[in-house]
Amino acid sequence: MDRMTLQIFADYCAAAAEAMAHTLMHTAHSTFVKETEDFSCGLLTIEGATFASPKSLGATWFLGLDYGPVISQIASYEDGDICITNDPYSGSVATHTPDIHIWKPVFADGELVCFVAGHIHNTDVGGAVPATLSRTLTEIHQEGLRIPPTKLVERGVINQGLVDIIERNVRVPAQNWGDLKAQIASVGVGERRVKEIVARFGTDGFRQGVQSLLDYGTEQAKQIIRSIPNGEYFHAEYIDEDSDGGVPCRIALTLKIEDEQVILDFSGSDPQLHSSLNMPTGGQERHALVMIGLSYILYTLDNRLLLNSGILQVAKAVLPVGTVVHAVSPAAVGMRSLTCEMVQMATFGAFAKAIPDRVSARGASGCIVNVKTIGKKNRTVMASIGPVVGGSGGMPAGDGAEGAGGHNAYLRNTPIEINEAEVPILFSKYGLEPDTGGAGRWRGGSSMVMEFKVFAPGTVVTARNCNGAVMSPWGLGGGIAGSTSSFTRNPGATNEEQLGNRDIVECDPGDIIQIIGQGGGGWGDPFERDAELVALDVKRGLISVAIADGDYGVVVTNGAVDLAATQRRRADARKQPSQPNAFDYGPGRTAFESVWTEDRYQALTEVLSATAIPWRHWAKHAIFEAVERGDQEQLGVEAQIKSIYAGLKERFPQLSE
Repeated sequence: MDRMTLQIFADYCAAAAEAMAHTLMHTAHSTFVKETEDFSCGLLTIEGATFASPKSLGATWFLGLDYGPVISQIASYEDGDICITNDPYSGSVATHTPDIHIWKPVFADGELVCFVAGHIHNTDVGGAVPATLSRTLTEIHQEGLRIPPTKLVERGVINQGLVDIIERNVRVPAQNWGDLKAQIASVGVGERRVKEIVARFGTDGFRQGVQSLLDYGTEQAKQIIRSIPNGEYFHAEYIDEDSDGGVPCRIALTLKIEDEQVILDFSGSDPQLHSSLNMPTGGQERHALVMIGLSYILYTLDNRLLLNSGILQVAKAVLPVGTVVHAVSPAAVGMRSLTCEMVQMATFGAFAKAIPDRVSARGASGCIVNVKTIGKKNRTVMASIGPVVGGSGGMPAGDGAEGAGGHNAYLRNTPIEINEAEVPILFSKYGLEPDTGGAGRWRGGSSMVMEFKVFAPGTVVTARNCNGAVMSPWGLGGGIAGSTSSFTRNPGATNEEQLGNRDIVECDPGDIIQIIGQGGGGWGDPFERDAELVALDVKRGLISVAIADGDYGVVVTNGAVDLAATQRRRADARKQPSQPNAFDYGPGRTAFESVWTEDRYQALTEVLSATAIPWRHWAKHAIFEAVERGDQEQLGVEAQIKSIYAGLKERFPQLSE
């Protein structure tokens, strides 16, 4: 296809996916779909590769999702079939149990031409805890209903027995059934729109257009990669806790740029965990969840990029088996989204070392808040009340976005009016928290604050992906790290409780819950920020007068810049010129890495890779405890780790069996 025809074809396909998304949003029952937009829609090749998706609706994490591993598990397809799965260990397409995926074959003149597909995140699919997900869970069997790839609809007739099983195993069956019907309607719309495209371009023209879209995406991505210097760039990120009350979980990435190719090597990442932070990628070298950060980088560097799975053909990931990025059954995987965020941030950090003048500082992590409570007539209410996100990082030529960022797949907030209408809670705060964005020539985005009161006994609040109470989003090029997060019950009261990174809280009537996200990291020297912009930030309530003075060297008096005092202040406190690739990691990470250096982690990775997978999490914690006690520290870093491990192996020979 020539470029003009290809663009027309691409717009038709994107419009079909957009129509699917609109149908889903307008017919879904749960706020998490119709307001927050945690869903995806797409057009797939007959092999399962995504070649079109909505441009402005839904979650942005699933651009390159390959349905091939589940499509192949269905023996045959007929007109009117719709298939379903949510099992993370059946092809690694569904990556935690709340994500129910369906796909429908599209036939033209009796011939299969493509599939239409999509997923939604169900607020609850049963399991051990309300909303299904918690870091505390340790095996997949605790994470609710699992449906292997099977036919939900066969030749137009719904499998009522399967629907009955789904409804029997979830907490609010009417909501789940309503959302599933919306999905069915969505793929029906997608099928009709695809047939219209085939009618316009012909069957052969449609096939040619699909392949041309994928090929052009690949060529565009190659051009972008050619603009990045060849080399190896290492970066690591951390989740505060690898389990409930645990130690940090590390995601290690060595980015290799080789002309038109990208290697994302995650060797050195933590072992598979005895918690639900594991990623069920199946070791697929282009798994969508591993490639999110790369997709964002490519689109940031050239927003003319055609967004389809073709752009990922320039990359391969190395995902060692038995690690947190390639977990094996029966590992719990429900909180894989938090680990995905860290994979993205590790990707951003590695690219920031390759092209520091083209990449932003680190954005903030965020959590998704769910409430299970009792409503009128003692009716069970189970709903997501939206994400609480931090700001995005300061950019090379602009401030970070306030209370928003791609790390949570650009999920939308749910309006307060909708939440209070559907859930018996009362909001007292919902907005931006001052003094949270990291200082810089370009300021990091401010975080969100959400505060609400509950009224019923036995109310359970879950804060999925709650993280960042210890380690901050890094600043870049002289910028300062953003703030840490906080999670508080009854703030300011005599019974105030700091909840840290807990993700499940049982509440009494009258309890107040407050969640504040992280702030984004700053970019560039804060003393180079325009003083009038600093004064404007003060006027808008984004930073205080004290932060303006202390972090920016700007004296604001009665709302205006005191120019003479500011010049003196900045001259007195002028820092050394900052390096463009300098990172400010904040006090939490700096303190941790003063003990857990790269040498110590290399030694830890070596011994854990020789450990049986079921023992790795335990062995990691035992070694951390021994290092904290100072065991064998006189031996030096490598010898210390190996000596501690040898002692464990002597006590438990099965450690390495």
